[in-house]
Amino acid sequence: MNIIKQTLFYNWNLMRLIRLALGIILVVQAYQVHDIFPGLIGALLLFQALSNTGCCGVGNCIVPPVKRDIVHTDNTLFEEIKDKKS
Repeated sequence: MNIIKQTLFYNWNLMRLIRLALGIILVVQAYQVHDIFPGLIGALLLFQALSNTGCCGVGNCIVPPVKRDIVHTDNTLFEEIKDKKS
């Protein structure tokens, strides 16, 4: 129960507020025009805002930086390949 309370009341950012506002607007609009499609989209946005998830889940869109080790090889051997002429 504590986790649900923490998810609902804490960690609100701008994107979460935008999802909440758009969700409420779409649900009200769907009710006014008696259309199901904006209601479904609004319900999805409300769910994302209240559960603090997005299209990728909670923080799963972050790509960790790639660590590249630079290896210097001074003794590289090259071999020239020639075509055989028949």
